[in-house]
Amino acid sequence: MTRIIAGAAGRVTLAVPKAGTRPTSDRVREALFSALSARDVLTDARVLDLYAGSGALGLEALSRGAASIVLVERNGGASRVARANAGLVLRALGGRLNTTEASPASVVTSPVSSYLATARGPFDLVFSDPPYELSEDETAADLTALVPLLAPGALVVVERSSRSPEPRWPEGLGAQAPKKYGETTIWFAERG
Repeated sequence: MTRIIAGAAGRVTLAVPKAGTRPTSDRVREALFSALSARDVLTDARVLDLYAGSGALGLEALSRGAASIVLVERNGGASRVARANAGLVLRALGGRLNTTEASPASVVTSPVSSYLATARGPFDLVFSDPPYELSEDETAADLTALVPLLAPGALVVVERSSRSPEPRWPEGLGAQAPKKYGETTIWFAERG
């Protein structure tokens, strides 16, 4: 069972795609969002969630005060699950959203590389949780395409297997200390 951990939509239960995704555990999400809250990057943030799966990371950010989220997921089944989950969270938030965006949550069914080639920013916070089998070259290409879409000072969070090397950060992103949680490592970088 996956759920929204805290915020205005805390305790909302999220559906998880039957196959093809690797949901971030509640323990890792709780630690990640504790770190993000300490950095004060969630309030009114424009959030991009790449390889969104169920949408749990982006929707957690929305529950905790982000202004808007875009969930990008290639798999049609997972994208439908993310859309349904977004509807649940938006209903739980009711009139509490403080945003001038047309819709505070949108789901895009597209390969990440295709989305990044045509997307419009700026984004303040980006989650990238690619499949562990995605090559380091593809991950690096996504990060390079992401840089022009970032607001100054934007934070990029990359989730990878603890056996994977550090992402190859492109020019414009400064790496920060990673956090390791068993088989998962969370890498952080900030837009200069």
